[in-house]
Order: sequence, then C-alpha cells, then structure tokens
Amino acid sequence: MIDSSRIYFFPRLGRLGRLVAVVWALAASGLPNPAHAQAPALASKALPTPMATGRLPDMTAIAERLAPSVVNISVRGVRKVSTTALLTESDGETPSDSQEDRTMQEFLHQFQLRYGGLPPQLSLPVRGEGSGFIVRSDGLILTNAHVVRDADEVVVKLLDRREFTAKVLGTDKSTDIAVLKIDAQNLPAVPTASPPPPRVGEWVLAIGSPFGFESTVTVGVISATRRALPGEGAVAFIQTDAAVNPGNSGGPLINLRGEVVGINSQIFSRTGGYQGVSFAIPIDVANRIQQQILATGQVRHAKFGVAVQEVD
Repeated sequence: MIDSSRIYFFPRLGRLGRLVAVVWALAASGLPNPAHAQAPALASKALPTPMATGRLPDMTAIAERLAPSVVNISVRGVRKVSTTALLTESDGETPSDSQEDRTMQEFLHQFQLRYGGLPPQLSLPVRGEGSGFIVRSDGLILTNAHVVRDADEVVVKLLDRREFTAKVLGTDKSTDIAVLKIDAQNLPAVPTASPPPPRVGEWVLAIGSPFGFESTVTVGVISATRRALPGEGAVAFIQTDAAVNPGNSGGPLINLRGEVVGINSQIFSRTGGYQGVSFAIPIDVANRIQQQILATGQVRHAKFGVAVQEVD
C-alpha cells in the first residue's frame, strides 16, 4: 500500500509534475521498480569469468618427475658434401633435398671457381646436439632422425651425469623418428601409451637441451593439433608456442597429466631461434614407428596408388 503522506502535488507543473510526484512516491514507498526487478535475471545469463582464481597451473611436480627421463644426445660423424654446382632436374639428376646441403654446395662451388683445387667431393666433420627421452627402463630411447643423421658416434648423457654410447636401432626420415638403445638398466622411463587427443588451448611443457643447456623446461599451450607443413605429408604436427630452440629436437612435449603427447621436432623462424611457432610429432606416430623398427629394423609406409590430374 502506498503511504498517502508521502505524496506531494505540484499544481503549477500540471500533469508532468503529478507524474514525477507519483514516481517519487513509488520509490519512497519501497515498492520494487519493474526495471530493477529484471536486473538479477539478466545477470544470471552472463558468461562466467575464465580463470576466476587468477592462478596458472603448477607444473613443478611434472617437471621433477619426468626430467630424469630426458637425455642429452651429442653426435660425431663425417658427412660427404659435393663441391659441384647445384644439381637440377634438367640435368637428369635428383637435386639435393636439404637446404643446408644446397647452401654448402653453392658455397663450395663458388670457392672452387675462385680459388680452384677442390676435389669433386669433401668429407666434412659433423657435430651436433639434441634431446631424447627414455621409453623403456632397459635403455630404449626415442629422438628425432635428424638428430642422429650422419652420426658415426652417438653419446647419451643422463641427468645424473652418466654417459653411454648409444646404438641406432633404426631411423625413419619421413616421420623424423629414430630409436636408440643404451646398455643400462633400471632407468626412469616415461609412459608412452597414447594419451587422449590434445586440444587447442591445453597447457603443455617441453623438456630438452636448447643450445646445450640440459634439462631446460619451457611452457606454452597447444596452438593447433593437425598442422600440415610443406613437404611433410607423412605427419600431422602438433603446433605449440612452448619455446623450442636448437637442441630441443627429440625432447618430449608433455601435458598437465604428465603424459607425453609429442616429440619436439621443428620450429618456424626467420632468425634461427624461437619465434613462438613450434611443431611436435604426435606420440601415436612415434609409437607406431618404434614398433616397426623393433620388429623388423625398418619402416614401411603405405602408398595410395592414385594420381591426380586436371580434367577439362
């Protein structure tokens, strides 16, 4: 009920004044305002604020548990490099499939033209570093094929500073996977059972040896899950923004459940260093290649016997 003692009239304002007085009286009487009554209903439909606690995920336990399973790999070897000019398809020969090879061939060719005296082929020493991770307690290790390419000697260093000479059981260039074996027992191994498919936005961490700094941990999210790269049709890569640099190749990409979801393999960079775009080989691909290498010592890929052409 409206208290009549709270109603005031303003005859000089006419009908407008009386309307203002009634509204004022309603407010003073404590009756609910219809416009205000709708406010709670609208507020209930608002989207929840993401990360309301303001806390980032704690990955210390994952890093502490899996870091001992990640190894540093150093290689030594000899590589044959042609000093002739770049091969072309018009010469009826197959051109080099490596940008590094083509650059070196061109440099040596120009050197030979200017100074002379170079043989048709040179043997250059190969030294490199990468990462890997133990997948079986008896010393079975997964890494990238390009890490051990042209290697005559592969040395694996564990987190406890022990070093072992590794045997390359097999490599697959198409998927960039290599399987190594060291003579050791009771090593800390990571589980490689295929985890649930990674999702865009999911937190991940990478462990490896960028620039030789062993057991380095970096953190990011999954940026894409099935990224195709030019000339890499055998693998649908996981893209991430976790920092990956030279030396991280072959190291694991790990989710918040402590499961390995991929093997860090490549980066997109205009400078040679990390620029926010890194690519990892899905772990289910690596598991399939590992099984073939252990069973037969080699890898075979199915081919679909269909050619594509334009039809007018």
